[in-house]
Amino acid sequence: MSESAVVVDRVAKSFGKVAALAGIDFAVPRGTVLGLLGPNGAGKTTAVRVLTTLLRPDSGRAIVDGLDVVREPQRVRERIGLAGQYAAVDENLTGAENLFLVGRLNHLGKSDSSGRTRELLDRFDLSDAGGRTVRTYSGGMRRRLDLAAALVNRPSVLFLDEPTTGLDPRSRGDLWTVIGELVADGTTLLLSTQYLEEADRLSDRIVVIDHGRVIAEGTAGELKASFGSTRLELGFADPDTAARAARAVPIALGTASTDGAQVTVTLVDDAKALLETLRAVDSTGFDPVTVRLREPSLDDVFLSLTGRVAAPGDPGALAGASA
Repeated sequence: MSESAVVVDRVAKSFGKVAALAGIDFAVPRGTVLGLLGPNGAGKTTAVRVLTTLLRPDSGRAIVDGLDVVREPQRVRERIGLAGQYAAVDENLTGAENLFLVGRLNHLGKSDSSGRTRELLDRFDLSDAGGRTVRTYSGGMRRRLDLAAALVNRPSVLFLDEPTTGLDPRSRGDLWTVIGELVADGTTLLLSTQYLEEADRLSDRIVVIDHGRVIAEGTAGELKASFGSTRLELGFADPDTAARAARAVPIALGTASTDGAQVTVTLVDDAKALLETLRAVDSTGFDPVTVRLREPSLDDVFLSLTGRVAAPGDPGALAGASA
C-alpha cells in the first residue's frame, strides 16, 4: 500500500477560459494533515471537488487511498469523508435522524446505523441535543454534526473544506480539538482553509496555491523561515530620537526603518543580529520605551507569496467551482 493517502499528479481543470487548476502536484502521507492554503479563487475548492469525485479533472491523475478518482469513483466515495464550508445537514430532521440517514445511505444496516449514531453524538458532545431538530442548533453545533456525518462510514481519508468558516472563536477552538483527536486516531486529513492560525495549528505540511498553481510547499516552520523575517520593533520618546537610534543599526545586521517614534529592524539573522542590534542601539544612550520582537508568521508568508492578506469566508463554498 502506498505511503501516501492522497496523490495529485499534474491535475488540471478549466471552466471555459478560466483555468481553476493549472497542473498541480502534491501528496498527503497517511496519518498526516495537509493544509491547503490560498486566497479566494486560488483553486482550493476545485481541488477538493476533484479529489472527492464531485468534479472530473481535464487532465492529470488523482489517487485517493490507492484508488483513481476517475476510474473508480464509487470505491473512492466509500472510503472518504467530506465536510464542506456550510453544514450539509437537514435542518428539519433531528441530529440523530441525520446521522442515521447518512448511515443507511452508506449501506449500513439499521442496527449499525443506530449504534454509529449514538457513538458519534456522544463523541461530538451532541447526545443531549440528538433528539432536537437541527434548526434549533447553534452554528457550532451544526458544524460538529456535519463533521460527525462525514465520519459515519469511518473514512480513511477526510476532506474538510473551510470547516470553521463563520464560527466564533470558541466554537472554532472546539472543532480544532475534535479534528486533532481524529488525526491522533490515524485519520488522514486534507484541510482547505484561509484561517492561517488554523493551518499553522493543525497541519503537518502546507501547500499554498494561487491562480490554480502550487506556489509553495513545506512545514509551517519552513515556510516562515523562507518567506518571513524576524523584526525588532523599538518605540522611543519622540521621532527625532527614533531616527538617531535607527541610524546606529549597522546595515549588516538588518534594515532599519522609522514610523514616527517607532523603529523597525528587519533582522538578517534571528539570534546574532538581534543581540548586536540591541547593543548598537544601547550604545547611542537612547533607551527605548517599548521593545517588541515579532517572529515571522503565516500571514507574512501569505502576503509575500500572493501579494494580499488572507480573507476568511469564501461565500462560494462547495457550491462554487472556482474557489
